[in-house]
Amino acid sequence: MAEYPWPWQYNFPPFFTLQPHEETRQQQLEVWADLFLKYLKDKNRFSLSIGDQNSPLFHNESLKRRLSPEFVLTILGELERTGHANPLDKRRQEWQVYWFTLEDYGNMVYDWVQVTGQTNTICTLYEIASNEENSHLGFYGVDEAVLLSALRLLEEKGRCELIEMDGSHGVKFF
Repeated sequence: MAEYPWPWQYNFPPFFTLQPHEETRQQQLEVWADLFLKYLKDKNRFSLSIGDQNSPLFHNESLKRRLSPEFVLTILGELERTGHANPLDKRRQEWQVYWFTLEDYGNMVYDWVQVTGQTNTICTLYEIASNEENSHLGFYGVDEAVLLSALRLLEEKGRCELIEMDGSHGVKFF
């Protein structure tokens, strides 16, 4: 597997320290947030643990620099603010991270439902996320927990109804 194409900032030691100047810090957080999303997408991951301090995302071995857990939490807070992450626990140590916002995922799925004429039919989450015919769509391969969160938003809008049976989920679109 090819090595991840890190941006130039990743090899700049101050990048691993939260900057005190407000404007610089905001730019730094934006770059880190974008890097988190791109890296996780490249690795096909939808969750992140603050305790994973050996991840190359948090630790540049060649520089011997590491993001502090507080800095990681700050970056994840920025992703949460933009709708790209949510904590999975009260201590905010485990996070679900979305390459697109949940609303974007929901809209992509609903557009697909309308284009393919799947209204008033029931689909499994597996059929939606793993159907090879959808491989060109932004929601293809999405983690089922993320998809379920996006579908809950659609359900709140009255566009679908989630169905649970024997621990599995299906969805009927309207």
